[in-house]
Amino acid sequence: MPAQYPLSPHLTRLSNLMQFSPMLYLTGLPGLEAMQPWIFIFLFLLYLVAISGNCLILMIIKTTPHLHTPMYLLLSFLALMDLGLSVSTLPTTMGIFWFNSRGIYFGACQMQMFCIHSFSFMESSVLLVMSFDRFVAICYPLRYSVLITGQRVVRAGLVVILRGPVATVPIVLLLRTFPYCGSRVLSHSFCLHQEVIHLACTDTTFNNLYGLTLVMFTVVLDLVLIALSYGVILHTVARLASKEERLRAFQTCPSHLCAVLVFFVPMVGLSPIHRFGKQAPPAVHLFMANVYLFVPPVLNPIIYSIKTKEIRHVLCKLLGLRNQG
Repeated sequence: MPAQYPLSPHLTRLSNLMQFSPMLYLTGLPGLEAMQPWIFIFLFLLYLVAISGNCLILMIIKTTPHLHTPMYLLLSFLALMDLGLSVSTLPTTMGIFWFNSRGIYFGACQMQMFCIHSFSFMESSVLLVMSFDRFVAICYPLRYSVLITGQRVVRAGLVVILRGPVATVPIVLLLRTFPYCGSRVLSHSFCLHQEVIHLACTDTTFNNLYGLTLVMFTVVLDLVLIALSYGVILHTVARLASKEERLRAFQTCPSHLCAVLVFFVPMVGLSPIHRFGKQAPPAVHLFMANVYLFVPPVLNPIIYSIKTKEIRHVLCKLLGLRNQG
């Protein structure tokens, strides 16, 4: 019989990590179990609007040649990010409210939180690039076609795609190295890093600091740069001679501004609540997390369909309606 040699500490640790897959438990809406069928219908409608609306935006841009411009290419990136956010939360949320399936393996939870946070950071980057596009279009209109080209937008899109996942990988992978204890119950119907890290029975200072730094140097920095861009835009518009010129120059900005507010307000508010608001009522955490993930994908296609004349015109043509301009 061959001799049994003990594994080295490194191999033992690697083996433990590969076998590590505890079950976590997600939560729907505590205290509203009797209304679960109605909540399911409401959430199903939200997903239907988000997915169909963003797919419609993508289809309109793809099939309309005169919309193949940098501005609408960026809008298609935004629609893709919103689709990613919606699809990331769909399996567990619908699983809870449809099949009452609350358990999720840690590996699946890691994958979901990786997708949610990656798409969130990517959407933040897309909104920043869109603000720069508006900045150049309004402040340097004669140089817009030279500075903003399709090739440069594609390159910016690749940077955006890589930025989110690369920044998210370390904190998601490190979660597997921590021991977990307690009930292992999460307070949402999806996995967020800010919540899973609180279940660890060890010092998680690095993960907390890395996560906060990541938010500061991505989301908060993007928001500051967007605010600076619009400060210069407003200053430039205010210097135009006539009211008609000012309105014409600023007419492409309201839809982007609405998208910025819809995305950044709940996202910036959610991070400090999770990290420092442990005494806040569970309803606050639940409300902020759901607003952060559900509202932007639902409202963005509606905002751009209403506020963007070209999108509205094509949409009315597809639906057989008369465009009111």
